[in-house]
Amino acid sequence: MTRRVVITGLAVITPVGTGPELFWQKLIAGESGISTITRFDTSAYPTHIAGEVKDFDPSLYMEKKEARRMDRFTQFAVAASKMGLEDAGLNQDNLQRDRTGVILGSGIGGIETLEESARTLHEKGPGRVSPFFVPMMIGNMAPGQVAISLGLKGPNAAVVTACASGTTAVGDAFRRIKYNEADVIITGGTEASITPLALAGFCAMKALSTRNDEPQKASCPFDARRDGFVMGEGAGILILESLESAEKRGARIYAEVLGFGATADAHHMTAPAPGGTGAAAAMREAIATAGLKPEDIDYINAHGTSTELNDKFETMAIKNVFGDYAYKVAISSTKSMTGHLLGAAGGVELIVSALAIKNSMIPPTINYEEQDPECDLDYVPNKAREKTVKYAMSNSFGFGGQNASVLIGKYGA
Repeated sequence: MTRRVVITGLAVITPVGTGPELFWQKLIAGESGISTITRFDTSAYPTHIAGEVKDFDPSLYMEKKEARRMDRFTQFAVAASKMGLEDAGLNQDNLQRDRTGVILGSGIGGIETLEESARTLHEKGPGRVSPFFVPMMIGNMAPGQVAISLGLKGPNAAVVTACASGTTAVGDAFRRIKYNEADVIITGGTEASITPLALAGFCAMKALSTRNDEPQKASCPFDARRDGFVMGEGAGILILESLESAEKRGARIYAEVLGFGATADAHHMTAPAPGGTGAAAAMREAIATAGLKPEDIDYINAHGTSTELNDKFETMAIKNVFGDYAYKVAISSTKSMTGHLLGAAGGVELIVSALAIKNSMIPPTINYEEQDPECDLDYVPNKAREKTVKYAMSNSFGFGGQNASVLIGKYGA
């Protein structure tokens, strides 16, 4: 016997804003969160811009002593998980801890801690490396610390599928609840990789935009002028719950999780498969498991990174899956405003999809000014659009050729 799965809580920490209401308002207004990097000197780098979270104070969500023992990506996860549970109306009194799990994605994990500890090793010697170095750095510490802080003893796991990590985590959580391994799972993604080493690595790959003089216009998915993605940081956390549990406690339901697809390109370390064949397979799988047809989908939150090959091949993949209807479905990339949150992107963008369903509104792809003949679909350019959204899909594709798509629908649709 399988169970229906719904979304009952949302939380975001992003360059655009913290909290779903402020975040949504700014997205609909087309506000960019991209600016010049302030956390370290970038004068020696070809890229000087990113989507930094500038309004985050961990002491609002945890003791200062606890915060000092967490990497920034874990701080984001713990804070957003607490916000998400509050949004879902779950608390000390009604949370069944043995049946509540945490499954979170992070593409890189505690790289800030790794860099700082390596510096300490080289400058001061091995005796000065903190005993908290390893447990602060490892990627599973985000779900681990969430569980510790809240006393949650259900399934607990970290997912690493690069930029598809957050979406894959949601898919895993969906299946766990569907097959009765848990009643509630905190899921999504978290990332804090705007660091000197990570920036240097992506610059060395020539993966990043160098449009430093116009930070807010640098991320322009599907536009002919795109020259690379813009790094972002933050967390997107969703509370997934069995429909039975949600109805029993009278919870607000944002949307129902209906389908999930995950595939591998088996092609290249960083480049997507030609024609987006792996991406198309993930979308098809999500649609099939939801029991829907491509023509049922009203909105796609695209991976849309503002890189040459990704945007081109994702467009081709959508045409492959949707046929003539590809020109009618509304598509947008909110990375045009948030930047690319890597392992956290999927969580944030599924939240966007849920809010699009809730509010009957589709956020725009900003900075869309010059059409690329190979990217000729409806990307909801520059201005939000009122539209009834019954079914929405969120796509995430990662280095290593890992693809994931989640399909959600209006509850009762």
